[in-house]
Amino acid sequence: MRILILTYGSRGDVQPFEALGKGLTHAGHDVTLATSARFADFVTAQGLGFAPMNDDLLALLDTDQGRDLIENTNNLFQVVKRSFQMMRQVRPTQHALLREGWAAAEAMQPDIIVFHPKSYGGLFYAEKLGIPAVLALPIPMMVPTATRPNLGFPKLKLGGWYNRMTYRLVTWLTGLSAKGPVNAWRAANGLPALKRFRLLHDAAGAPVPVLHPISRYVMPEPKDWPPSAHMTGYWFLDEAEDWSPPPALEAFLKAGPAPVYIGFGSMAGRDPGRLGRIVVEALRRTNLRAVIATGWGGLKADSLPETVLQIEQAPHDWLFPQLAAIVHHGGAGTTAAALRAGKPSVIIPFFGDQPFWGCQMQALGVSAAPIPQKTLTADNLAAALHQVTGDEEMARKTKALAKKIRREDGVAKAVSLIEAAASA
Repeated sequence: MRILILTYGSRGDVQPFEALGKGLTHAGHDVTLATSARFADFVTAQGLGFAPMNDDLLALLDTDQGRDLIENTNNLFQVVKRSFQMMRQVRPTQHALLREGWAAAEAMQPDIIVFHPKSYGGLFYAEKLGIPAVLALPIPMMVPTATRPNLGFPKLKLGGWYNRMTYRLVTWLTGLSAKGPVNAWRAANGLPALKRFRLLHDAAGAPVPVLHPISRYVMPEPKDWPPSAHMTGYWFLDEAEDWSPPPALEAFLKAGPAPVYIGFGSMAGRDPGRLGRIVVEALRRTNLRAVIATGWGGLKADSLPETVLQIEQAPHDWLFPQLAAIVHHGGAGTTAAALRAGKPSVIIPFFGDQPFWGCQMQALGVSAAPIPQKTLTADNLAAALHQVTGDEEMARKTKALAKKIRREDGVAKAVSLIEAAASA
């Protein structure tokens, strides 16, 4: 079976889909992953086919305007609001991404399409080709439930109607941005204009299967979800299989007590140097050894003591099990990797879904209280580090949760569900 996977965004939006692609390949399917051109080598190294899409939206996040979006937003509603302020600037890129995704679909002629909501064109390509589509949501933000509001909205005691309404509002807001480019693409390809933008149902009104690569032990599946929505378990990409650590990192890990990890991926805000200074001072106050990952500009640190090693990056599945605790931004992928390794977290959320995961980890008893990056100081970071490296009950809970997560096989479950959708 030929399967096209469409995703777009940061590495955290790509890596789980690579894991899924590898699982589908091992099941005997022909898989192509279409995403930003900057990830070409990352994708092909996993043995998957690759179809390029432009980098323009990601490049925008590296500008002052994009960094301001990250620095000054505290929830998904604010992200959407600020994104609309940039709509005129990104509209040409939306049109281009729809054309590029369609070019990948036309070239491959897949039997089924799996798509990330940022690559919403996948649903409409499937309609044009007369094939099924599957929506994959690393963040539980589109399928309505009365249990809790969308993660970008406050918890209010207004009942289930309010909670369900927040999901519909997110879909409506998404449609305000996406409907125009989608209808332009549909007109160019002989399809009627959409009256209402939606991703949970196809053109005929049938429900689209929705896969959430999240552990049910981390977020229980709502009882009022429709049968089309599934919590599969995490999609982990084991990068360490073909990776050799640099000698300096191996030597540092063996030279003393297990260090803590501090890294924020591509989350930089406007002043990554400020974060570096805070981190170094907090480590000095706690006398902890540490591995600092500079990532993609998220952290800058100078004049480091011998107890701190700076690296660019290392596979989480190799590094995290050897550490004492993980300090990170709270992205879904890094959060999952810390949980799988059985290590407590200190979460420094920047924007989007990160505050949600920070609160969720605290509620599970496997992390300190999240510290928004704008309020981060050497004092509160040092206090959180003392807590996560000295709390025996937190260590017990984290290890117990890790055992449950490692027993799940989210990729295998997703593969079965995709195969069932293709044959339905």
